[in-house]
Amino acid sequence: MHRLWVQLINALTGSLVVAVGAWLAWNELSPIGGGIIFAVATGFLAWRGKTIATIWAWVTLLLGIESFLWPIVTMQQIRSSTSQPSDEQMGMLLSTALMGILSASFWLAFSYGLFKRAAGPTMGSAAVAPPAARVESRRKR
Repeated sequence: MHRLWVQLINALTGSLVVAVGAWLAWNELSPIGGGIIFAVATGFLAWRGKTIATIWAWVTLLLGIESFLWPIVTMQQIRSSTSQPSDEQMGMLLSTALMGILSASFWLAFSYGLFKRAAGPTMGSAAVAPPAARVESRRKR
């Protein structure tokens, strides 16, 4: 029962992180849109997150996708606001594209590491087994 509450709290916290990331990526995101993203992310993380590590692996994957989409959304906003972008808008677009690519690379690589760690053997079982076997072999002597 305790473990279920901890997973739910982590899913809610991760959903808040995803919703804030979406709000930062889309400047024009309404509070209702943020609430919808929060609710969908909470449901998804509660459904797919069997452990705390997988919950945060999904959160970082979603942050990587948001970071990748951020320059695309910025391009669409500039394109819809004017027919010919100004030098200031082009500079903003360049910095957004650079930061978006770097941020997406970081979050996606971090997500990959968390997924790989969650799929591998647990550290506790691997660390406990060899010393216990050694103690038992010493007793037999």
